[in-house]
Amino acid sequence: MNISLQGWDDTIVALATAPGIGAIGVIRVSGPKTFEVINDLFPSKDLSQQASHSIHVGMLKDNGILLDEVVLSLFKNPKSYTGEDVIEISCHGSPFIQEKIIQAIASRGIRMAKPGEFTQRAFLKGKLDLTQAEAVADLIASNSEASQRAALHTMRGGFSNDLKQLRESLIGFSALIELELDFSQEDVEFADRTQFKNLIASLQNATQQLIDSFKLGNVIKNGVQVAIIGKPNAGKSTLLNTLLNDNRAIVSDIAGTTRDTIEEVLNIEGVLFRLIDTAGIREHTQDSIEQIGVSKSKEKMRSAQVVLYLFDVEEMGVTELENIVKEFEFEKLNYFLVGNKADHAREIAIEKFKQFNNCIFISAKSNQHIDELKSMLVKKTITGNINSESTIVTNARHHQALLQLATSLDEVSNGLENRIPGDLLALDIRQCLHHLGTITGQITHEDQLDFIFSKFCIGK
Repeated sequence: MNISLQGWDDTIVALATAPGIGAIGVIRVSGPKTFEVINDLFPSKDLSQQASHSIHVGMLKDNGILLDEVVLSLFKNPKSYTGEDVIEISCHGSPFIQEKIIQAIASRGIRMAKPGEFTQRAFLKGKLDLTQAEAVADLIASNSEASQRAALHTMRGGFSNDLKQLRESLIGFSALIELELDFSQEDVEFADRTQFKNLIASLQNATQQLIDSFKLGNVIKNGVQVAIIGKPNAGKSTLLNTLLNDNRAIVSDIAGTTRDTIEEVLNIEGVLFRLIDTAGIREHTQDSIEQIGVSKSKEKMRSAQVVLYLFDVEEMGVTELENIVKEFEFEKLNYFLVGNKADHAREIAIEKFKQFNNCIFISAKSNQHIDELKSMLVKKTITGNINSESTIVTNARHHQALLQLATSLDEVSNGLENRIPGDLLALDIRQCLHHLGTITGQITHEDQLDFIFSKFCIGK
């Protein structure tokens, strides 16, 4: 790691709970002056003489002025989140009280923490590697069971262990290659090339599995964007309301009621689906506002991960639907067809559409076959097991580094096939180790860290 700890030896303070009124607030202090400063505000006992991981109740006073009755949680280095002396002050949840306590601490030469600085210190002190530190932010931002599970797996070192195994395998063989270079005049091979080929093939397979998991990981972290499109009065807004079990969109019998897109989130089987109710697509409308809505609907359709085309089974013609399907396939859209108002449709009207793949028949108004529609959404978008205990890559930075690692492993494999000299082979192996190191933070720089941790909340 190419980071100096110089400049990280001061003491910082920040509110660790969300701002606003609540039952309690937690103020976190970390650094070498932590116990000295809080001792000055907590006259009832000498905190430096108390055991680590102990809790103490008493009054905080600033120059004799009572601030609040608090609970102090003590964590002495190195057995703390940051690896430094840490005290967490649980005070009453008044923003005024919280600010007074923070001001009293800051007046004693303590600096306000930057976003993510407590976790950044934990990384710099070796308490977490970079993948685990980034997983902390992912866990805070998790909004579904699947995203929570993936973040916890990484934070507890699951991904790090996978990378560690890859790294140790490469280092072991790299050492033998480097040894050969020391005896280059002897023309000897310490490393079994056949064994190394098998190792590289195994590493390529493991790396590819991690790369492939990112598609699922991206769904888990960011959700699935689903555009509900169709002609005016097909029942798109009714379907959105039925899926959400809420009257979110205005519904009427007047075609073109929805003029703008409406976006809502639905959790299905632990995955978030971002549903977009669009304006009805009518090609020859003279209404300028409706034209804008139609244009935005097509824009959302092209950017969505799934297009749900809703049509009235009594009103839609087979040839018209065939042309729509051709357009979807030309645009390479991931789509399926939903025949609506099937509860009052004639059987012959439904039968003519059964020739189409990815087609389901529902009634949005009477809530018929909505569960089947939800199951289709999951099957259409989830490739892989979201409940798996194996690592699922959710971070775009990790994915990019893994792609670079895969390229470097291919170069090592090609080098072995072509019997290139050991010094060139060693360079390719070092490049593999470099890409692995950028993921875990063993190879990094201050600008990269500042960017990563700037996305954290203050107090974490």
